[in-house]
Amino acid sequence: MAAVATHAPGPTGQLPITPEMLLTQPSGNLFGLSMNVGMGWSPAHVLGPEVLILSTHGGVRAPDGTPIALGFHTGHWEVGLLVAEAAREVTALNGVPFAGACTDPCDGRTQGTTGMFDSLPFRNDAAMVLRRLMRSLPTRAGVLGVATCDKGLPAMMMALASAGAIPTVLVPGGVTLLPENGEDAGKVQTIGARYAQQQITLEYAAEMGCRACATPGGGCQFLGTAATSQVIAEGLGLALPHSALAPSGQPIWLDAARRSARALLRLRELELSTRDVLTPAAVNNAMVLHAAFGGSTNLLLHVPAIAHAAGLPRPVAQDWARINRLVPRLVDALPNGPGNFATVQVFLAGGAPEVMLHLRRAGLLDTSVTTVTGAKLDACLDWWQESERRHALRKNLLERDGIDPDDVIMSPDRARSRGLTSTVCFPVGNLTPDGSVIKSTSIDPSMIGADGVYRHLGPARVFITEAEAIHAIKNGMIVAGDVMVLICSGPLGAGMQEIYQITAALKALPFGKHVAVLTDARFSGVSTGACIGHISPEALAGGNIGKVVDGDLIEIVIDRGEMTGAVNLVAGAGDPTNGDQASVDNGTAELAGRSLRNDLAAHPELPNDTRLWAALVQASGGVWGGCVYDVESIVSTLDRGRRSESL
Repeated sequence: MAAVATHAPGPTGQLPITPEMLLTQPSGNLFGLSMNVGMGWSPAHVLGPEVLILSTHGGVRAPDGTPIALGFHTGHWEVGLLVAEAAREVTALNGVPFAGACTDPCDGRTQGTTGMFDSLPFRNDAAMVLRRLMRSLPTRAGVLGVATCDKGLPAMMMALASAGAIPTVLVPGGVTLLPENGEDAGKVQTIGARYAQQQITLEYAAEMGCRACATPGGGCQFLGTAATSQVIAEGLGLALPHSALAPSGQPIWLDAARRSARALLRLRELELSTRDVLTPAAVNNAMVLHAAFGGSTNLLLHVPAIAHAAGLPRPVAQDWARINRLVPRLVDALPNGPGNFATVQVFLAGGAPEVMLHLRRAGLLDTSVTTVTGAKLDACLDWWQESERRHALRKNLLERDGIDPDDVIMSPDRARSRGLTSTVCFPVGNLTPDGSVIKSTSIDPSMIGADGVYRHLGPARVFITEAEAIHAIKNGMIVAGDVMVLICSGPLGAGMQEIYQITAALKALPFGKHVAVLTDARFSGVSTGACIGHISPEALAGGNIGKVVDGDLIEIVIDRGEMTGAVNLVAGAGDPTNGDQASVDNGTAELAGRSLRNDLAAHPELPNDTRLWAALVQASGGVWGGCVYDVESIVSTLDRGRRSESL
């Protein structure tokens, strides 16, 4: 052990450099070649096109897959296998693969904890790190991004979107399988609430909790933010057709990495760049696909951020509303129902390209856009329609699980007959003057009137922290008819935390469908019920939601046919049960005469990092602008502040 060497012979051979390279290349490029062979690359093949493979890989696995050090979640546990498969393909095509990683957290792991305060802000930080890693390999010919889950995948797409003249391809990290006998990863997160209400035993909770993540890799089995983001990557044309939602660890999943590597090098040969793929039409297509899938409302934050990173106009609430009025939901998947099929079953039914076939027939897609295949979307869909892959996988679903693929991904007429409704709408009113959002398709159908309208009138139960709210639910302090109002949970108060713990607990209770939730926080993609989030302005920014007190009468009206909604404090004269405008007007007047509550405060454990993030996104368009860093707006705001101080 004491015999420590100080010299080594070094690699043999010679770098294939030329006089011109020595005279014109920066020293960094030349030294980079020295390091490449120092790491073991053959000097004879060191000048091939350099492909950077970035991932969100986490944890350390032994060669047989057993854990040496755990990752934060299954979603990044196996993506290193995709990186390796893509790298082998790059090498086989005479390229030089590089790999780097910026791992990501798990929103499931941080639910109900202070870790959630870092969740959404992390997305911006990760995108920044990934962009810096891209630029730190100045000789890159293209970039492959491999990612799976709620924040790492949007961050990766933001980074790739910024590549401009360089070709990029996104490789989705896929999904985990359902347990043969057990609960999915969404339902299992309610075992605490169900046990508290004496619905399940300790033994049942322990057994279900043990087997919910049935395979070691991939995103969750429901159409939450992770799965929706994978679908959006295909909608943007940034990922290969039928690569989203593949079962992690299986041959078809690995094949996507190989095909993506080939596609990237083909884009280089065709002289096509990221800028050719990411266009306003591509962003619109992604929003159409989101509506057809019934995707997570978190994508209202991520799609504008991806567009901003690409230098494109950011879609606003009116754009989402317009699309959701036009586009029917066609996919029956967890958690939206009615059949609640798992994401891997959606993949076998045809995934994103199958849905896009229906959308093309309905004239809802721009199929002239270029995709990372190098071909137009129209050609990709023609291939998919006649492909052996499509027919084999749909047959597999029918034979293995006894599920008709046309019950998972439906035609518009079939979807309508099954009661599927459009995805999201944006309620306004005296409590939501700058907007809010509800995943209206996930409201319990039994709560919808014969006219297709959800109506709820009930007393407010106000909570300043999520911990207070979940305590009230678990201890029987919430009853049917209540309107839970959780405030100080937006960007300024809690980093715009995700509150699936609340919505999941309500869903698990027999009377939960009779309780509505209003919040300036956001929801998990697996949330269901009458849950209205993104309420703006948030309480700590002076929003009217910060004036509500216990007992205030709140009226919620969501028209799932017209995709419109209203959230109002009602008061005084008039009959609010009949939608009397006098009650709304009196509520508006009441709010105008009130001051903000005196107990409004950011969470005492809110990190300074998140406070800084909140201030920056506030200057950049806020929640409806995608919570991005708009440098021009931030610099302009700082300049105005400096000028005012000097006066």
